[in-house]
Amino acid sequence: MKFVLDTHSHTIAGGHAYSTVIEMAKVASDKGLELICITEHGPAMPGGPHEYFFGNLRVIPDNIYGVEILKGVEANIMGYDGKLDLSEKYLEKLDVVIASLHEICYPGGSVEENTEAMINAIKNPYVNIIAHPGNPRYPIDQEAVVNAAKKYGKILEINNGTFMGSRKGSYENCLNIARLARDYGVMLSLGSDAHIAFDIGRFDKAYEVIREAEVPEDLIVNTSVEKFKRCLKSRFNEK
Repeated sequence: MKFVLDTHSHTIAGGHAYSTVIEMAKVASDKGLELICITEHGPAMPGGPHEYFFGNLRVIPDNIYGVEILKGVEANIMGYDGKLDLSEKYLEKLDVVIASLHEICYPGGSVEENTEAMINAIKNPYVNIIAHPGNPRYPIDQEAVVNAAKKYGKILEINNGTFMGSRKGSYENCLNIARLARDYGVMLSLGSDAHIAFDIGRFDKAYEVIREAEVPEDLIVNTSVEKFKRCLKSRFNEK
């Protein structure tokens, strides 16, 4: 399986990453990637950029070193209602919107409450991808989340950074989510979650999950720019 794009990465603008957009694009080009998504954390993350930052992403070229650059956000889910930390005014201008749970922004709850938070984020028409849904800190009804992703046409992520020490104990959750996605025909993305340029396009651990889960290539968005953009659909239809 050949991967040509990375859906999830962070630059120095995010407050706890260490490379610039140009550096990320250069490494992506050297690795043969065709597209990368720059998805800084939303403003509720300590050190994250102000919302004005997301309104000015248009100044970044659409193509750097031959790599297409999609401008986006990894928005924080703030509560059980699925509310995000970036307003619609800015979400609607972005190429891609990832939503995720982080300890610093969301305290966590019961399985039912965490599931409610994630499904409500899935229902948000601006959200494209749910990042690291297998995080064991936030136990969920995995089948309910996968079903919601199917119903609303959203992508679920297998996050490579998860297996680099940031979310220990995630493997079995991610494996089960991948198997459910396979069974229900839900699209998956492999996100490097790179916080330094060297990790852009790194999917070695995430690939182990989808390989063990026997997920077919047609359900992996990273194998085709056209396929990925079809999953983003309305954003590119409007441009």
